[in-house]
Amino acid sequence: MKKLLLTLILSGFLLSCDDDYLDQVPDDRLTFEETFARRATVEQYLANIYSQIPSEFAQRYTTTENSGPWTGASDEAEYVWGFHMGNFLNIGDWNATTQNVSNLWSNFYRGIRAASTFIEAVDLCQDCDPAIISQYKAEARVLRAYYYYNLMRSFGPVILLGETPIPADADLDALGLKRNSIDEVAAYITSELDIAAAALEGVSFTGNNAGRMSTPFAMAIKEQTLLFAASPLFNGNTDYADFIGQDGENLIPQNYDVNKWKTAADAAKAFIDKYVPNTYSLYEEFNEDGSYNPYLSTRNVMLEDFNSEIIYARPAGANYFHYDVTPYHLGSATEVRGAGGLSVTQEMVDAFFTSNGRSIDDPQANYVADGFSQFQAPYDFTTRTTYNPWTNREPRFYVGITYNGSLWLNRDFGNIITKTWFGGNSGRQAGTNDYPPTGYIARKKAPLGDRRNNNRSLPMLRLAEIYLDYAEALNEYDPGNPDILTYINLIRERAGIPEYGSVELEAPASQEAMREAIRKERRVELFLENTRYFDARRWKIAEDVFAGEMHGMDINARTEEDFYNVTTFETRVFRPQDYLWPIPQDELNANPTLVQNPGW
Repeated sequence: MKKLLLTLILSGFLLSCDDDYLDQVPDDRLTFEETFARRATVEQYLANIYSQIPSEFAQRYTTTENSGPWTGASDEAEYVWGFHMGNFLNIGDWNATTQNVSNLWSNFYRGIRAASTFIEAVDLCQDCDPAIISQYKAEARVLRAYYYYNLMRSFGPVILLGETPIPADADLDALGLKRNSIDEVAAYITSELDIAAAALEGVSFTGNNAGRMSTPFAMAIKEQTLLFAASPLFNGNTDYADFIGQDGENLIPQNYDVNKWKTAADAAKAFIDKYVPNTYSLYEEFNEDGSYNPYLSTRNVMLEDFNSEIIYARPAGANYFHYDVTPYHLGSATEVRGAGGLSVTQEMVDAFFTSNGRSIDDPQANYVADGFSQFQAPYDFTTRTTYNPWTNREPRFYVGITYNGSLWLNRDFGNIITKTWFGGNSGRQAGTNDYPPTGYIARKKAPLGDRRNNNRSLPMLRLAEIYLDYAEALNEYDPGNPDILTYINLIRERAGIPEYGSVELEAPASQEAMREAIRKERRVELFLENTRYFDARRWKIAEDVFAGEMHGMDINARTEEDFYNVTTFETRVFRPQDYLWPIPQDELNANPTLVQNPGW
């Protein structure tokens, strides 16, 4: 941390970005007073703080725009390229000296430091009226809290730097920087968000302001911070009994507190009561005859810019994702040709429900484990010979998965049938280094048109997640509360599958059964939305679901018939120490009294 702070001090109060005034050599750099005297440069400085917001559409290159390895490091998927950081996590080949670990830590602290400087200095602006100063301060406050939230969910108890930026002549050795407990971190984040939410009340966050910090986003991140603090990883986790701070205090509370779940549920309900349905609602689409279309609804919620469900989206950013999820399609036009290198595991494929809303291992699921039949997918115009496990699945399955023999979304260049077996147009033989290592390619969020078109918003948080957060927290402290079924069923109704407690499907009969139902729903509904990695860790189930054999189709089989044999593509590792990321070694070297996370 001392190294980080020193870097910030030596670089002045400005951080590098594309704006010319930030790229000037030191002798020609604007002074601190000049920077904050004019609204134009104030806004550039604020935009630079915004630049630390993660762009998770860039996960192929971890830490590009603060992206993380969340998808490939979970049991959802596998990137074909060995340089992806998730592949190192999956085999336990990472530690406190890994550069991506240091980058993620440092980038968020740079954002925090810049936000604190901005909050303190923006009053110097001579052509900013008081209302705009108040708004900009509040935006910076949300950003600072959000960056702490991102640090907390990876590293656990982190260092709270306080409100006042470190002066340039400070004695860094005398600062006494130390890690705060997880309860202190959560309390600080939520209190900051409360202050900012109140200050931003009434400020528009649509139109030209889309993508700015807002009261709804602040309230949503508050709720999610509280959900983390209530979860088993951070709430009475006795595995961390010896995880002690510099002053001898437990950094993770050792006594379970069920009221933390209530606090999280109350925060989620406060958001719902304030914004649903007048501001946000679950996105829905209908056919020309007025009938509801669950496939289009669950697909286009991630494609329609700033639709009724999107709480926050980046207006733009690094978007390697389109290339990653567009199949190789040998011989096809560039518009429909990518890599198909983001590949979905068999474990995730099997997690989707059948069309009657049941898990595939349910005897009443009507799941057929092998063979072929004629089946028309909801995006197709005709029936095709389809492997039976991929028939009669719920709409979200067809939103999420490109499988062997499926019609590609973009039909401007003909009806392209994606073939992912070894000799297919998107298989290993065709792509060489660009192919799906499990035989499945992620499809959710894939563009309908030219895969090179990056002129779209990048959704990061939507109402469905708030509903599922609320149901989860409510079930933990007040099992049997009718709201639990209400909100999980709203998700299922939109997905076009039977609701729990209906004639077609019985309701979970106990708190444990409901917990499992909620977790299954989260896994499917929030697939590819960067929640699974964090969910499995905060629930303390990652050792069970992230470790061991991971499966897919046999991509090396030389015949298409043999491709359909399920094989192990990797045996993964998840160790107890992996629940928390290590504090970067260079930070420990700079501050030897800093406590490292357990096991590192």
